[in-house]
Amino acid sequence: MAATTESAAVDTIRLWEEYRETGSTEIRDRIVEIYLPLVNIIAGRVAIGLPSHVDRDDLISSGFFGLLDAIERYEPSRGNKFETYGGLRIRGAMLDYLRSIDWIPVSKRQKIRRYEQAVATLEGRLGRSARDAEVAAELQISMEELNDLINQSNVATIIPLEEYLRSDSPVAQTISPEASAEKNEIKEILAGAIDRLGEKERIVVSLYYYEELTLKEISLILHLSEARISQIHTKAVTRLRGALTRMKANMIE
Repeated sequence: MAATTESAAVDTIRLWEEYRETGSTEIRDRIVEIYLPLVNIIAGRVAIGLPSHVDRDDLISSGFFGLLDAIERYEPSRGNKFETYGGLRIRGAMLDYLRSIDWIPVSKRQKIRRYEQAVATLEGRLGRSARDAEVAAELQISMEELNDLINQSNVATIIPLEEYLRSDSPVAQTISPEASAEKNEIKEILAGAIDRLGEKERIVVSLYYYEELTLKEISLILHLSEARISQIHTKAVTRLRGALTRMKANMIE
């Protein structure tokens, strides 16, 4: 099995070399065939919590074009794995598609923004993660209404944090020294924010963003429902965004 895997990797490297030399459409199509499963995997992760009117096939189609773009732009000489580089391009194409169809209603977007602002304000004031009861009090709503709001926010937490959370992101290699310094500062801010998360939130962030497990796989590991994992993920991402919001506010001041 190991020999077969190694042989396949060598064949893939040769395909990339030949494609860079010839630009052959036939070779490009063979490369597409190798990485097409990556589109389906990422579509599955992005589709979590999306409303039923968002067509998954359209999501996959946009990811396919992201894959083609990644193949054209990829430079093996940089030493990055294509799965990493291509994954970012594929996910980015899917998110661009979702933004283009404005899939979150304005009323829901406003509620989500209020929730995120309340969490950011509270945690800036308290210097720790805000408890649900404290967030509900800040918003002047009941716990039941807060849980409903968090569930509504689930669909808005797909904007990826990988660019900041993952050290192997190739994006860092294409930005200026000034932007790179800011990116490093953001990573430090997020690292501190992750340390302040609750235990389950830290585990979910780690498994989802670093181990790249789906919420369903995480639910099996933690013996919790997928809906509960989705809620924990939403809370964690909201708190990490709050940390970034406070950092930006301090930069403006």
